[in-house]
Amino acid sequence: MTRRTLLATVPAAGLAMAMPGVARAEELTYGAFRIVRRLPGVPGQPEITLPAGYEIVPGATYSVASRAEYYTFVRGPRNAAGIEVRVRWPDTPVEAVVHQDLRLAIRRDRGDRHSFTFALPMTQPTAGANQPTLQVWSFPDVSPGMNYRIEHNDPDRAAGPWTTVPWPGGAVTSVIHQLVAAHAICRDSGMVEIAAAKGHRFVLMGFETNNTLHADNPPHWHISYNSGPDFNSPTHNPHFWLDAAGRNFYNGMDVTGLGRLKYYVGEPAPLYDFVGDANGGRGDLVLTFTLREDGGIDIQPAAGPGYAIAAGRNGDLVEEVTALRDGRPWLRITTRDRVRHGVLTVRVRGLQNPAESYARVYRYDRLTGVLVTGRH
Repeated sequence: MTRRTLLATVPAAGLAMAMPGVARAEELTYGAFRIVRRLPGVPGQPEITLPAGYEIVPGATYSVASRAEYYTFVRGPRNAAGIEVRVRWPDTPVEAVVHQDLRLAIRRDRGDRHSFTFALPMTQPTAGANQPTLQVWSFPDVSPGMNYRIEHNDPDRAAGPWTTVPWPGGAVTSVIHQLVAAHAICRDSGMVEIAAAKGHRFVLMGFETNNTLHADNPPHWHISYNSGPDFNSPTHNPHFWLDAAGRNFYNGMDVTGLGRLKYYVGEPAPLYDFVGDANGGRGDLVLTFTLREDGGIDIQPAAGPGYAIAAGRNGDLVEEVTALRDGRPWLRITTRDRVRHGVLTVRVRGLQNPAESYARVYRYDRLTGVLVTGRH
């Protein structure tokens, strides 16, 4: 028998019995793919056929249906050129198949309008290394000292815990306003250049609503600091929890060697660079976060004027946010993310200097997040 038909719901024991030739653990590689439906509908699953020696990773975490798509993970021997995967999904038109940040070529079956095949690369050492397959995210600024990411969340792609709670629409909208404000503050303050000179970086990112390998809830976002090139370096990783009005009400900051430090409104949360022995071995001060009464965040660099992300004119952080510099209104920021069209519009109004006003349109592949235009 040269092929085996596997359904994502087959128990792990059944898979093991069905695949006596599966590679030993030390030889395993992993690949994931996401099947995007042409139109959202009742969640369902296709029939998937893999070559001999490969299997779908068992467990509901690794095979997931939403209204807009279905994704699953495969394991087996390395094959960079790609193994042939056959999919049959009756009465469910399929738009695309995504692997990592690529749309894979689909070969339609002329004899069966419900079936198609594609080549799936098998190269990753772990299932987790395939998480970019699940995400629709854009990177407007990846440069020395800065890694800036925007997640494009869609209620039709909700998975895992997000299917059991109301859609967090206010937080999804607010987090992008606040990421834009945080990026402007990090740049204007000179903190990015200081971090880059040390070989460090800031990481700006929101939260994900479709990734069962990373149950990224409740709604929150991050202004993290890696004292090195990545998250394997000593890190301060704040988790700013958001309420329905986009207000930050709790900062659970994970610090290498110290675990999670908890900060609430009015409590200063210092962030250090892990260079030298100052401050109990945490190094020199980089900045201090303090959650504000209006739901914003005061951001005080170690040197220079203070900044803040503050509520908009209507008192919350959903319609807009205000960035402050040295205690004065500086920028007014609004965003609109049309996730089903792959268009993010950012409007910034300079409140001190009209020359700082701009409108920027980020166009991205709506299935992968890869930017087409708009990168900084």
